[in-house]
Amino acid sequence: MGLLIATRRFVAVVILLYALNCEPASAWDGYVIGTPDGDSLRVKREGRIYEIRLYGIDSPEYGQSYWQEAKGLTRALVLGKSVTIEPLDGDRYGRVVALVRHQGQLVNSELVRNGLAWVYPRYCQIQPLCSDMKYLEEAARKQGIGLWREKAPCLLGYGGGLRIEFIVTF
Repeated sequence: MGLLIATRRFVAVVILLYALNCEPASAWDGYVIGTPDGDSLRVKREGRIYEIRLYGIDSPEYGQSYWQEAKGLTRALVLGKSVTIEPLDGDRYGRVVALVRHQGQLVNSELVRNGLAWVYPRYCQIQPLCSDMKYLEEAARKQGIGLWREKAPCLLGYGGGLRIEFIVTF
């Protein structure tokens, strides 16, 4: 009898794990209560506050050129507004990595379009979304929009677990 119960529990756990890994996360709506920087938000939903990291992009960090502009655009687009969060992953800081929309507008793409963020190829893997955002980045570069006004913008990236800065030259 004990073996039968253990087998049923094992099967139930396997089914649960399969369902968790195969089911896409459902989008949900929340209210933006904070914009710590250009590529992250604090969103309130049902009394709980979620830390959100915008999927597939990176923006200047505190103190770098254009960090205030990136934060300002994010704030103008969503602060104090309802947004739709489409969770895609989680990061090592416990944030929800997501696509964020406000009135149908994808915030992730808007930052790239305005030259205040760049596509992060290591993490941006969803197609055609990432190639579309890469196109927006290239257009912003060619037009000299936002941080692409600088001849050698300092971009922040991650390599091998180490935080590195690199200069993009043309």
